[in-house]
Amino acid sequence: MNALERLGAAVEAGLEACPPVRVGGVVRQVAPTHFEIAGLSSLLKLGERVGLEGAGGTRFGEVVRIDGAGAVVKPFDTSTDIGIGARAYRLGPLALSPCAGWRGRVVNALGQPLDGRGPLPKGERAMPLDREPPPAMARGRVHRPLRTGVRVVDLFTPLCEGQRMGIFAGSGVGKSTLLSLLARCTGFDTVVVALVGERGREVREFLEGPLAANRDRAVVVVSTSDESPMMRRMAPQAALAIAEHFRDAGESVLLIVDSVTRYAHAARDVALAAGEPAVARGYAPSVFSTLPKLLERAGPGTEGTGAITGIFSVLVDGDDHNDPVADAIRGTLDGHIVLDRGIADQGRFPAVNVLGSVSRLAGEVWSPAERDLVRRLKAMVARFEDTRDLRLMGGYQAGADADLDQAVAAVPRIYEALCQTPDMAPSTDAFSELAAALRP
Repeated sequence: MNALERLGAAVEAGLEACPPVRVGGVVRQVAPTHFEIAGLSSLLKLGERVGLEGAGGTRFGEVVRIDGAGAVVKPFDTSTDIGIGARAYRLGPLALSPCAGWRGRVVNALGQPLDGRGPLPKGERAMPLDREPPPAMARGRVHRPLRTGVRVVDLFTPLCEGQRMGIFAGSGVGKSTLLSLLARCTGFDTVVVALVGERGREVREFLEGPLAANRDRAVVVVSTSDESPMMRRMAPQAALAIAEHFRDAGESVLLIVDSVTRYAHAARDVALAAGEPAVARGYAPSVFSTLPKLLERAGPGTEGTGAITGIFSVLVDGDDHNDPVADAIRGTLDGHIVLDRGIADQGRFPAVNVLGSVSRLAGEVWSPAERDLVRRLKAMVARFEDTRDLRLMGGYQAGADADLDQAVAAVPRIYEALCQTPDMAPSTDAFSELAAALRP
């Protein structure tokens, strides 16, 4: 970008932040979580941005509730320099204009650069953050297999291009490690990553570690845990808007969102500030309607365009895989990978529970022989785990049950073959590698 282009970008950004003509109102109530403004109710719509003039400069927020008396605005940042009587003005809905020049960049939920590499180029088409999913009957079909390079995934929960898979895990069970293994996948034109509510120190670790091989092809949207609920709620929406731009251009896109649960927590905070009642473990009803809308935006585009392969991590609260958010997400996705704390405690990573994990599109990937093999492998694992207590008590005798003998001999070697760490090379043929591990 030359000096003239940088000047043009700066002028355009300034006009967006401070338009020449503004419709204004005033702040009449200040709360720790929101502001209430008067004078704009008849002009505003839900989801539009509002600028607030504070002592430290202009602050921005989003309209989350409108009534005859005023409008409730949820701020994008956590500053508290907005007081009663401060001027407020309408800005319209937020949209991003991504382009190929965004690859290799790190942005926040508003599409502003965080990597210190100057302003972002602007694409020709504006992508709204709350875009509707493609019509169901116009979407392409999902059938092309993908190789992730993660043995346990390629064997037991294989993926297809355009599939949406969830990774369900409690804290400290290896969710981020599995995501780092999947982020190395090279079968995509563009990678879009949303780090939602992550620790600040983990951002550079992820960029310079697991994502290093795909960094030039990746766009990373970051909203750390110290940012406002509005920024954490918008980060996955911004990532999907960016992914949709590349998908509509005919590209195959890998989308990683870590995590959808933190998005749900942020959406809960916004809904409660708007006055919604809490109905299920503190979650407002709108949370359960926005989750499917967000997740449905991933997947195949309309015929003739590309596809977004979505990997969504789900942090289950208290290791309860049936909590309301996890249950709602699991029913929307095309499969789920369950990480088990007991497996992690044994030192086996990725700590995937192969019996509790499902890929609803595995039939598009497995051959008949592979399907039969996976079925027999799962039966052996189930037999091995069901008799664990019996064997620990000394109640097992070799030769009494041929199927159990086979499971006792093979399953530990299967577990060893499935172990994989980020410093290991990606798998190239999971079935051949497992066969080699099981040979006498």
